[in-house]
Amino acid sequence: MKQIPVYVFTGFLDSGKTKFIQETLEDPRFNAGERTLLLVFEEGEEEYDFSTYPYQNVYPEVLDQETVTEKQLRELGKKYKAQRVVAELNGMQLVPDLYSRFPEEWVVAQEVMFADSTTFMAYNANMRNLVMDKLVGGQMVVFNRLEPGADTMPLHKIVRAANRRMDILYDYTDGSTAFDDIEDPLPFDIHADVIEIKDEDYAIWYRDITEEPQKYHGKTVHFKGQVAKLRREKKAMFAPGRFVMTCCEDDIQFCGVPCNFLGSEMLTPRAWVDVTASVSAERHYLYNGELGPVLTATHVKPTEPADQDVATF
Repeated sequence: MKQIPVYVFTGFLDSGKTKFIQETLEDPRFNAGERTLLLVFEEGEEEYDFSTYPYQNVYPEVLDQETVTEKQLRELGKKYKAQRVVAELNGMQLVPDLYSRFPEEWVVAQEVMFADSTTFMAYNANMRNLVMDKLVGGQMVVFNRLEPGADTMPLHKIVRAANRRMDILYDYTDGSTAFDDIEDPLPFDIHADVIEIKDEDYAIWYRDITEEPQKYHGKTVHFKGQVAKLRREKKAMFAPGRFVMTCCEDDIQFCGVPCNFLGSEMLTPRAWVDVTASVSAERHYLYNGELGPVLTATHVKPTEPADQDVATF
């Protein structure tokens, strides 16, 4: 089955998505005649001008992101014999909901978020779940309408709370642009003989070790977590972890790491334990065939609960 790349552009109304897509499709380096299905899930004040494209193989379709079906998308792809898809998403809808309805042969090649810097903080304060939804899975975010010399740290912190690997581009009102170059040191010493993870740093550590497990291979960690039993490996293994909240109560989930421990069957689920363990980067069924962190405990003992039951960023 031939894969069809999908280029996804997210963000809220009037954030600059349409303008960027228009300019991209005008660029012969991107538009070299490929048959392009342009899906518009949000119509703003800007309109597409197809007369400016170097090739006329761009086929627009305005759809409802909330109700569109996999069958409709596949039929549109076949109708236009699309070689690729460009999608402008509705900022008030969740991105994964749409991805779950993509045809099997559609593969997301890139996801870019656009944000109006003059309204972004208000969106983050009032609709944080929708903001985090756009940041978590994207490769780049573009903050436009920034005044030269503006403080970018508040924007940086929000992005990094959701996604440590996302590129951040600042687009200033004087026409200049600049990539974010603020360094984010981890709040623990990864080079220590034993990496001490404070209760308040669990969420950051979990995200870091699951994103870059090989960085921790061969190291020893010490942290506090709750006991979770594994369905497939009830003996000699458990998954110490914490409940973690990214943005709001609706997205709280348990984030644990599989851990080899001979006394695991004696542990009580949800009990708090103090864990010291070595780390290896392995393939485990919890990671769907990908490399992930697997612990081997040297010490597991009962301990007092963390001050905050739910870990946050």
